[in-house]
Amino acid sequence: QAQLVESGGGLVQPGGSLRLSCAASGFTFSNYPMNWHRQAPGKERELVAGISSTGGTATYADSVKGRFTISRDNAKNTVYLQMNSLKPEDTAVYYCNAYVRGSGHWGQGTQVTVSS
Repeated sequence: QAQLVESGGGLVQPGGSLRLSCAASGFTFSNYPMNWHRQAPGKERELVAGISSTGGTATYADSVKGRFTISRDNAKNTVYLQMNSLKPEDTAVYYCNAYVRGSGHWGQGTQVTVSS
């Protein structure tokens, strides 16, 4: 069964950086695109970034373009989200996600709080 475990969240000041990790197991990681989503209090979950199975193509929400970078290491079955120039509006629970054999799989999420 596919499992995703996020880590790396925390409290950071505006302008700071964090790197999130998502460790995958239970499926052939290198065959599937991966995504990062986030959900802020009182808001709907939104797609932040996505990366192709090989890592050759990445897409970003306009709100994070130029500040966030998604990457993956298929040898380690891990996807990353490097977040720079963080803003208070980036505060949210961040989830990684994969659609494996037609089913969506989600991690438990990691909290990111941007505050002075």
